[in-house]
Amino acid sequence: MSWATAPVRSSVSLARRMEGPVETALRSQLQRALAPSHLEVVNESGQHAVPPGSETHFKVVVVSGSFQGLPLIQRHRLVHSSVQDLLASDIHALSIHAKTPEQWAQQPRVDPSPPCLGGSKHDPLGPGKRTPP
Repeated sequence: MSWATAPVRSSVSLARRMEGPVETALRSQLQRALAPSHLEVVNESGQHAVPPGSETHFKVVVVSGSFQGLPLIQRHRLVHSSVQDLLASDIHALSIHAKTPEQWAQQPRVDPSPPCLGGSKHDPLGPGKRTPP
C-alpha cells in the first residue's frame, strides 16, 4: 500500500505524536522540576477557537512523589511554579491533574476534558451581564 492509499487514521495518529516547541518545553520543565513517575502532556488547543497548530491550551497529568502529603492547591502551585515562564508567555489555559503514585495506582486515568463552550460569551450570567429578572 502506498502512502497515498494509506488509511487516514495513520496520518492522524502520526500528527498527534508531533510535539510543538511549547509542548516540548512544558514536558521538559515538569520532568525536571517534579521527577514524575507518570506524565501526560496533551495539547488541547484544537478543541478551542484558536488557529490550527496553536499551542495555547494544555492538559497535564502529573504523578509525582513530590505531591505526597500536599493538598490539591499546593500541588497545583508546584506545577504552576515549575512552568511559570510558559504561563506568562505562551500558555493561555492549563488543566492540571496532580496525583501521588498511590492515587494513580488506585485510579490510573483521568476523565476526558469537556468540550469548549467558547468562554463566557455563552454564559447568560458571564462578566458584564445582568442577572435575569
